[in-house]
Amino acid sequence: MPADTPPLSSLDCDVLIIGSGAAGLSAAVTAAWHGQKVVVVEKDAVFGGATAWSGGWMWVPRNPLARRAGIEEDIDQPRTYLRHELGEHFNASLVEAFLQNGPHMVSFFERHSSLQFADGNAIPDMHDSTPGAATGGHQVIAAPYDAREVGALLPRLRRTMPETSFMGMPIMAGADLSAFLSMTRSPRAALYVARRFTTHLYQLARYGRAMHLVNGVALVARLAKSAVDLGVHLIESAPATRLLTDADRVCGAEVRHNGTPLTIRARKAVVLAAGGFAHDIERRRALFPRTPTGHEHLALPPTACNGDGLRLGEAVGAVLKTDLASPVAWAPVSRVPYSDGRVGHFPHIIDRGKPGVIGVLKNGQRFVNEADGYYQYTSAMVEAAAEGDEVCSWLICDHRFQRRYGLGFARPAPVPLFSVLRSGYLKRSDSLEGLARACGIDPAGLTATVATFNQHARQGEDPAFGRGSTDFNRRSGDPTHTGPNPCVAPIKHGPFYAVKVEPGCFGTFAGLTTNDQAQVLDAQQQPIPGLYAAGCDMASVMGGHYPSGGINLGPALTFGYIAGRHIAGASAYE
Repeated sequence: MPADTPPLSSLDCDVLIIGSGAAGLSAAVTAAWHGQKVVVVEKDAVFGGATAWSGGWMWVPRNPLARRAGIEEDIDQPRTYLRHELGEHFNASLVEAFLQNGPHMVSFFERHSSLQFADGNAIPDMHDSTPGAATGGHQVIAAPYDAREVGALLPRLRRTMPETSFMGMPIMAGADLSAFLSMTRSPRAALYVARRFTTHLYQLARYGRAMHLVNGVALVARLAKSAVDLGVHLIESAPATRLLTDADRVCGAEVRHNGTPLTIRARKAVVLAAGGFAHDIERRRALFPRTPTGHEHLALPPTACNGDGLRLGEAVGAVLKTDLASPVAWAPVSRVPYSDGRVGHFPHIIDRGKPGVIGVLKNGQRFVNEADGYYQYTSAMVEAAAEGDEVCSWLICDHRFQRRYGLGFARPAPVPLFSVLRSGYLKRSDSLEGLARACGIDPAGLTATVATFNQHARQGEDPAFGRGSTDFNRRSGDPTHTGPNPCVAPIKHGPFYAVKVEPGCFGTFAGLTTNDQAQVLDAQQQPIPGLYAAGCDMASVMGGHYPSGGINLGPALTFGYIAGRHIAGASAYE
């Protein structure tokens, strides 16, 4: 609501949605397109939630973009993959709802909204030895978006996470990122980067922000623009404090808008999509492993994702589902200290799979295939750290690697390193022994580990952990690497560098129990009339597993779409 609008004490609508990430905006656009009067309330001063700070990838098997590219598969293939990946946590009705509705969701947004997609057809599923795994065709991402299309809504949208952009310029995975990593070795890439960066500087001078939107910010901007075009009423700075009920039916919520009470009555339903509990310290302490105080965790979502949706649901009889493989969507994260005292968080998604880096524990030993998924890296770190030790690891590389690929927030050449060295984020030493002492790692353990790793890496081999042995590994590596393995190279050119990595997350898996229509269930497994949940407020359809990238946002948009359709009483797919 614009600042010059007089404060309201009450509103009426058909559908009230609490939260403005992918799940909430998907439900809003879907319900509004089907003729519903929709209100979205957002606790933060900007819209977008954790989605805006994400990579924006969505796992949607059998999506229209894959089919248009000639990738055809029977629904039984992804169903088989999930059945084997999820094991005892396979919920047939939820999985079926997701797989059946996902392609329709993508098609719906393509035809009826500003949300358009780019494909990720070359991205394989994470575990190619699992029956049903695909070598590609399961991923989509929001197409890049010109922020000027958003109009007056733009200042009300969350910007890209500072740590994953360069001077506020977001970089899209794929050709965009490849050009930035190759700019010191390829004149063509250097020209591309120069044009891109020059355009960004002009946009900063004229608009004060990046105007070429990609990744999660593009997804949010496209969804928010679609919502506004359909008449959805978006209200920021409006945390919901209590759900309203009438004869055991949820019929709205009490909200505080800029500190003023606001009652919103919803004739048909309330959708909880407030982003899960990544910043709920008490619930983290109760549910996360190796977090005795609840603070031993670097959550990537905004701090507003602190369990509001779960508490609202529980207050009216909803049940939190915690019997999952994991309550948390793990991610390896490093702390980024700033000169003004702030601390940012950097997710290590790209660097771990490149040739010439390893991850080690305090004892100096490796513990995992570093090129595997970010979830696997972190869960292995949590399990492998000795009892009583801080749960952390160190990514170790040499000078050639750091200048070629970067290491976390320490950017590759030609960006200088003095600021990250001065802040202590990046450790450097001319010797592995000196680097180990600077990090608190056992020097003998580290030197022995690197010597053993290098012995095999010269032949592109990793007998200890099989790095580079899967399609997903090789996709994470460097296809231009001259060695036989795109994920493996020796660590030998000093000085040597290290960054400390700690357990963090993209969001939470434990959430409210729902059925296949996204209706929230009570303790008797019956739907609570008028109450739905999607995104991280809904217990993960993946049962706490992480079978592929995009398994947070893919289900978030899909179950938001399912909720919007069910509330509106839609029958045939449009």
